[in-house]
Amino acid sequence: MGIEPTEPEVPDDAVGRRVFCGAERATVRYVGPVPPTEGLWLGVEWDDPGRGKHDGSHDGVQYFTCRHAAGGSFVRPGKVSFGLDYLTAVRQVYGNDTEKLLSDEVSTMFKKKPIQERSLQSLTTVLLGDSQVNGPGSDGEIRKTTPDVKWLDMCRSLLSCWEDVSTITGQLEGLEGLQLSNNILRLPSDPSSLCRSFCSLKVLSLISCDLTWPQILECAPMWPQLEDLCVEENNITELRRPDGVLQNVTNLSLSRNPLVQETVVDLSALPRLKQLNLSQCGLSLITFHDAAPGSQTHMFPELEEVNLNDNNISEWCVVDELAKLGSLMKLSCRGNRLTSDDGNRKTADQMLIAKLGQLVVLNNCQIHREERRGAELDYIKMFGGEWLKAGGRSQTSNQFTSQHPRYLSLIDKYGAPDEGELKKPASFALKNQLLKITFLFPEDAERTPVQKTVPASMLVQKVKGLLQRLLKVPVTDLRLTYCTPKLGTEFELDSDMKPLQFYSIEEGDQVLVRWS
Repeated sequence: MGIEPTEPEVPDDAVGRRVFCGAERATVRYVGPVPPTEGLWLGVEWDDPGRGKHDGSHDGVQYFTCRHAAGGSFVRPGKVSFGLDYLTAVRQVYGNDTEKLLSDEVSTMFKKKPIQERSLQSLTTVLLGDSQVNGPGSDGEIRKTTPDVKWLDMCRSLLSCWEDVSTITGQLEGLEGLQLSNNILRLPSDPSSLCRSFCSLKVLSLISCDLTWPQILECAPMWPQLEDLCVEENNITELRRPDGVLQNVTNLSLSRNPLVQETVVDLSALPRLKQLNLSQCGLSLITFHDAAPGSQTHMFPELEEVNLNDNNISEWCVVDELAKLGSLMKLSCRGNRLTSDDGNRKTADQMLIAKLGQLVVLNNCQIHREERRGAELDYIKMFGGEWLKAGGRSQTSNQFTSQHPRYLSLIDKYGAPDEGELKKPASFALKNQLLKITFLFPEDAERTPVQKTVPASMLVQKVKGLLQRLLKVPVTDLRLTYCTPKLGTEFELDSDMKPLQFYSIEEGDQVLVRWS
């Protein structure tokens, strides 16, 4: 360690302050001499412990402590920046008052919003990420200079505590969205006393802020109107009920936190929750113990959308548990280990659709009526053998109904299968075989039924072309439906660009042909 010829002045309150050094951020833990060297040193704890050299000690003397054994360093004051105040940062980014025109479109963390203001006073979006903001500056000046800000980004700042944040946001009375990701902030001593500084806040992002769930709940009284909370990639493990706080939250993202899966149900204490992101959380099981298979849970009454991407889910009973969510309409579950017996991903998606009758969107794809019908019919056939062995309609075993809670309702919808139908359905990839189909003409009693052998992959459009040549009727006048004799229900082939296999048409089925 050497000595610098001149050193800048160090703030009196330097200990606990956040600093920027090189390309890294750190927290000052010590200010003073480090014998036998001369001059002033700062002992810092790095956000990235890999940047450090020791635990805060030198030559057997402990000057400060770190959470990580090698997360500390001593640096000269001239090597660090203590940052700058909010208004100085705004003027650096947007120009001195009226000099700089903002771009026509600014991408914020929430959405792209058109910005055409020519003065700081009319700014509604302020983006100060990586600008080393450390505090508000002169008292009351923010309220005068940027009074209309609704969206504020201060990610990767040098703010040290929530009190520093509140001195800025308290002067932005219309602030609705706040980005504070990648900050390490000391918790407030009295969170409730700061709630007036966040009274209009609806959207808050705290990604990678080294927070636990109890710490988030401790801070939550500051945000009485919060609706959208993103706390991805923190130190959240065991959840607990947010009783009395976060009661207006409708959207919660906990992605990339190693959650204790048994505690996920504690989030049901959020009565207005509509969207829940649990991707990459290491989950393998979710259970709602208050509801029997096939019935609805009282938990999460408003929950409409769940993201379970990239977890460790391999048991179909988890899907049956999700079916207990009465309001669930959108589900994402890519990157799990849910598989069908044939190992085909498309078959697994069909099972998801059949098991979750309330679902509207699966993995960001709209579920169309024909796709649902095909999935449900295939599901009936796929597990019909098990159903018959379990006693059939008259005395279906409890074990079967617990494994297939929707099966009996699907039987009521489409009719029961018999043993002749229960050959194992091929996956989409294997359905490119030839089918013998009977074409009937219900509105032309004198016309004899026609049998044709066609590929299962043949498009409905091609089938109509075949019938045009046979009947001498324009394709545009043809209307096709099909009927599986055992189920006795008639379904329309209403998409010319879908193959027959999309509608689960099988050997021996009948296609009814009508024309105008």
